Amino acid sequence: MTWMVYGANGYTGRLIAELAVERGERPILAGRSREKVEPLAAALGLEHRAFGLAEAGRNLEDVDAVVHCAGPFSQTSEAMVDACLRSRTHYLDITGEIDVFESVSLRDADARKAGIVMLPGAGFDVVPTDCVAAILKNALPSATHLDLAFVVGGGASAGTTKTSVEAAAVGGRIRVNGELRSVRIGHRRRTARFRSGPREVGSIPWGDVSTAYRSTGIPNITTFTLVPGVLGQLQQVFAPVLRTSFVQGFAKTVAGKVKGPDERKRAKTRAEVFGEAWDARTKVECAVTTPNAYSLTADAVLRAVAGIGDVAPGSHTPSSAFGADFVRELDGVVVGEVRFT
Repeated sequence: MTWMVYGANGYTGRLIAELAVERGERPILAGRSREKVEPLAAALGLEHRAFGLAEAGRNLEDVDAVVHCAGPFSQTSEAMVDACLRSRTHYLDITGEIDVFESVSLRDADARKAGIVMLPGAGFDVVPTDCVAAILKNALPSATHLDLAFVVGGGASAGTTKTSVEAAAVGGRIRVNGELRSVRIGHRRRTARFRSGPREVGSIPWGDVSTAYRSTGIPNITTFTLVPGVLGQLQQVFAPVLRTSFVQGFAKTVAGKVKGPDERKRAKTRAEVFGEAWDARTKVECAVTTPNAYSLTADAVLRAVAGIGDVAPGSHTPSSAFGADFVRELDGVVVGEVRFT
């Protein structure tokens, strides 16, 4: 397979490229800036291309799959998806943005017609949480409610921080009776029973309110992480200011200076996921421990690229593409037992 990493000069794109070479893969490295992509490609001994999204279509004509890593995906995914449909190139990305998942899912018929797979969220956003959702649905097919929680260690990259800046201006999102609803961040709090022990978490907008619904059909979904109780109230007060172009621009400029965790920090930190599903009579839960979120992302993307040719064309989530046990195949992941409570 001929495949490409677009946005290879970014933090996560670089990790994917480096791990690919370590595993004997030869992806094409690409991005908007030749000055940024060329040195990385030379260091890794790989082919490179420089082009903007407007020129993506003709640069993908000889490419079987592209891993899109150039976010924020709210601004870039539509153009790359359009290019992939024209060139009949499989599309993968590493987004965690709810609206991107929603928009890509609406292109399912287009992807089927083109004979390609579209797989947004092929990294930590949302592989482990999506697979936990599917594991729980398999254990309790009658589930009507789903809570998913995660904690991560090691810090964030510039791209992740920029996406968080956008999310802070929007507020929380949940799934209620199959419909997306806006709520304040931290509108619900609960205890998540991670493998390392219980932690109090608050609700946030996470990609699974879109993807887990499509993976499982469970109509009521809330996602959680560590959130100070006062954060939701502050977000409501300052949301109008956060939405202004000046504040967004300034915050993203600052976010662009953030450095992701180095190799030593990634090796020493981990992430955890907890999920609970229930119906009127029964609850079931499962907890998972993973390596650092960025390390897991690189591993998951490479395995997804390797298997994408065997997936039925259309728009997919990780578990609909590769099954609920896809997360068990990833390096360093420990899946706890499924427990009925």
